[in-house]
Amino acid sequence: MGACLGVCSLLSCVSCLCGSAPCLLCGCCPSTRNSTISRLIFTFFLFLGTLVSIIMIIPGVEEQLHKLPGFCEGGSSSLGIQGRVNCKSFLGHKSVYRMCFATAAFFFLFALIMICVRSSKDPRAAIQNGFWFFKFLILIGITVGAFYIPNGSFTSVWFYFGVVGSFLFILIQLVLLIDFAHSWSQIWLRNANEGNAKGWYAALFIFTFVFYAVSLAAVVLLYVYYTKPDGCTENKVLISLNLIFCVIASVVSVLPKIQDAQPHSGLLQASIITLYTLFITWSALANVPNKYCNPTLLVRNSTAGLVADGQVTQWWDAPSIVGLVIFLLCTLFISVRSSDHSQVNKMMLTEESPAMLSGGDPGVEDGARRAYDNEQDGVAYNYTFFHICLFLASLYIMMTLTNWYRPDEGSQTMTSPWTAVWVKISSSWAGLLLYLWTLVAPILLPGREFS
Repeated sequence: MGACLGVCSLLSCVSCLCGSAPCLLCGCCPSTRNSTISRLIFTFFLFLGTLVSIIMIIPGVEEQLHKLPGFCEGGSSSLGIQGRVNCKSFLGHKSVYRMCFATAAFFFLFALIMICVRSSKDPRAAIQNGFWFFKFLILIGITVGAFYIPNGSFTSVWFYFGVVGSFLFILIQLVLLIDFAHSWSQIWLRNANEGNAKGWYAALFIFTFVFYAVSLAAVVLLYVYYTKPDGCTENKVLISLNLIFCVIASVVSVLPKIQDAQPHSGLLQASIITLYTLFITWSALANVPNKYCNPTLLVRNSTAGLVADGQVTQWWDAPSIVGLVIFLLCTLFISVRSSDHSQVNKMMLTEESPAMLSGGDPGVEDGARRAYDNEQDGVAYNYTFFHICLFLASLYIMMTLTNWYRPDEGSQTMTSPWTAVWVKISSSWAGLLLYLWTLVAPILLPGREFS
């Protein structure tokens, strides 16, 4: 009997990987919606591609990439903005572009396939929620093919796709961050009204104070490291403008009319937006193509190729690491959570279906816990939009891991363009405008629902 049960369990796993059957879950896991499992597995594919990309820019690994056909032709080094950049180091950059191209193409393909899927009764829903082994093979196939793309102008052209996609993904991050900030404040204020008000208000004050303190320290450090008394006018203007905009957003959030229209608005949300805006500003200044005003330009901490002055180059810096962490959190947020605000659910196309609102635990069958179909009456999220988000996330991670440096395949040069600076700065302004809109919209449009 035990052997029979073992065979049945194995067959269930095979049907999950190679077919459209729901997956059995471990006994310690609760029964889970099929829609949640699918989003997590697709997110795992993206994280796997990200991990491979990170491995490819590790010095010891990228030194071996020259063995791949077509790489590092025409010499062992190339001229960069600060001196000669070792060609082996440049190979890691090119490999990241190809790996992220593969993951982006994979998610874009599924975005096209899943257009207008309304419920799990659509045959394409079975493709979305099953056949994981074959999907993995497709991803591997696209990845292998990407490494055979001729050098030509591929990397230079794909850079601009990455810039546009990253800008859009930063906007998605901002929407999620604003929604998170509002939800956080509402939950804690609701808890304060229900009991132990002093404790909850004290917690709100402490977090708000910490966020503003870190933001103030960040402004001081930006002025110290990215400006000079006799120059760097652009940097001074960008830092000052974003500081002024953040102060305006903070003041608006506590205006009496705003408080009357939105009692839950306050300085906690403004402090979170301020801190994120200053992070974007820091990331933008790290791409300023002027060594005098940007001490982190091209020269990175301890890695492979030497530059002209004997220092080493590395396509990693602190803004990239922080950006990678934010990317991971936002991608998981997209995968597992629906917003507490109906307006955000409509904008992000994650409104819950009637099937998700029903009670009970349909995922338990004969004592076995499994992922159950919760989308028979309607999909729990827009399949196409979800894949577009992961498509944009692939482009964002490509730009983050390469520090937004623009490659030139013809001369094998690496440049940090002003394009990257203005894309990041404009995204920070767009985020502040979006936050201000969430504050003033109930006043400007009193007839609409903004709960």
